[in-house]
Amino acid sequence: MSLYVFKVIIIGPGVVGKTSLLHRFLENKFSFCYKLTIGADFLSKIIEGYPKPDTTCKLQIWDIGGQDRYKFLRASFFDGAKGALIVFDISRWHTFKELDDWLSDLREFAGKDILFILIGNKADLIEDSYGEYDKDSAEALAKRENTAFISTSVKIGENVEGAFLNLTHQMLKNVNAKSSHRVV
Repeated sequence: MSLYVFKVIIIGPGVVGKTSLLHRFLENKFSFCYKLTIGADFLSKIIEGYPKPDTTCKLQIWDIGGQDRYKFLRASFFDGAKGALIVFDISRWHTFKELDDWLSDLREFAGKDILFILIGNKADLIEDSYGEYDKDSAEALAKRENTAFISTSVKIGENVEGAFLNLTHQMLKNVNAKSSHRVV
């Protein structure tokens, strides 16, 4: 039996659904009433038998507050992260335009090679985005960054678990690739 422990951070602008994403993944619940994350919050989830029956992964998931007033804390919160979900709100397209700053901080504080997945949340509200949503731009960013773009709806649970499992699979592949090249 193999046990892997990964620190995963959920980052992005404020009020894009990071906390909701975390709670949907951990508890399969959605609430309209979440309080602003002050600094960071973290919870854990154990995934057994993925992607192989003899594999267990413990994800230590950090939900990082997206407000600019917590930016000075990012260095300490990002430290040690092996993967990230970078989240924007499909119905508020300006949040996508803020991702360059988040990517820059991610690479500065967590390392230039950190694995991440781009998440466009609130897919259930695409009709409410007033035509601003540009899926092609999101997919182009993901392609340029050599990562996946996943559209989620935390409200209905669409693609939430898949996003976390995709990132977990990437982190496992990265660990195995590094260990197979290790010189003893």
